Amino acid sequence: MNRALWISIPHTISALIVGLAARYAHQHFEWESPHWLWAGLLIGVHLLLRIWSTRQTVQTGLQYSWQSSGSQPSWRQKIHQLTPEIPFAIRTLAIGLLVIASARPQSSSSVEDLTREGIDIVLSMDLSASMLSKDFDPNRLEASKKVASQFVEERPNDRIGVVAYEGEAFTQIPLTTDQRVVMNGIESLETGLLEGGTAIGMGLATAVNRLRDSEAKSKVIILLTDGVNNAGQIEPMDAAQLAQLNDIRVYTVGVGTIGKARSPVRKVGNQYQYDWIEVKIDEETLKTIASSTGGKYFRATNQTKLESIYEEIDDLEKTRFNVLRYNQRTEEFFPFALAGLLALFIEFLLSHLFIRSIL
Repeated sequence: MNRALWISIPHTISALIVGLAARYAHQHFEWESPHWLWAGLLIGVHLLLRIWSTRQTVQTGLQYSWQSSGSQPSWRQKIHQLTPEIPFAIRTLAIGLLVIASARPQSSSSVEDLTREGIDIVLSMDLSASMLSKDFDPNRLEASKKVASQFVEERPNDRIGVVAYEGEAFTQIPLTTDQRVVMNGIESLETGLLEGGTAIGMGLATAVNRLRDSEAKSKVIILLTDGVNNAGQIEPMDAAQLAQLNDIRVYTVGVGTIGKARSPVRKVGNQYQYDWIEVKIDEETLKTIASSTGGKYFRATNQTKLESIYEEIDDLEKTRFNVLRYNQRTEEFFPFALAGLLALFIEFLLSHLFIRSIL
């Protein structure tokens, strides 16, 4: 085997170790002084000096024993003769590790201080018997519950409450950030829980009352109905004034097809009887409520339209976040520097104690 190639074996092993260490540092850390990596060329210079030094030794007559005899050496002889090169290979390792340390690898951790300008939302939902009309699948109420639950699921950063109303109104779910509680509350809504009728004013006023003491930057009510106010002690416009006084935006949604729909007309036992009934929604009042509070009125004539309405409201009422990022950097050069210095110490011990004693 060529002498230069033979001598380079331990140095190559050291260089591979340095390469793996540098790759690890590059993958896990950031370099503060990457220009120092050019000093890694010293490893090549060191190897060339060792090859030149060995040739000089041969020229002065200090040859390996098998070279002077002309015989082919055994592998044991080769390894024995290679032993003096080990300290220099360790020096190669030390140079590489110290070069990595000089480039100052650093770990970086990003700390975020996240604050949100929260939005408090109350869903005020009509549970009157007409919500069982079958112009939606399977009816208006079930379609409205499904779309409302999807809306809640898409807003994990807001407090949401639920108010339900028929001839009276009640709070189904107080304001909470627990999406599962809200969605379960929506799912359990059904007609017949209260006195019959459609008390839009009561439904709106109860929702306003839930938001009155809120300290949220934005307060919103989504009022959904399929009819005309015909019950309750509070008129819809009076409730709208309460919302306006409390800086509450009201989005109103009229649910029902244009024309006639199969709607419940009477209840026999536990079953409703259906007939084709003209759909009547007090759109003028709903528009006035929305405009007076800075909201918007929507008409949902089918489930697809209802879904798009909630998506539009979702876009209009985006939660705002204030994010402060702090980038913290930690020096990681010490293990590489320590390993490099330890390698130099081992080289010293081998060169002056162990290797000298066996030669």
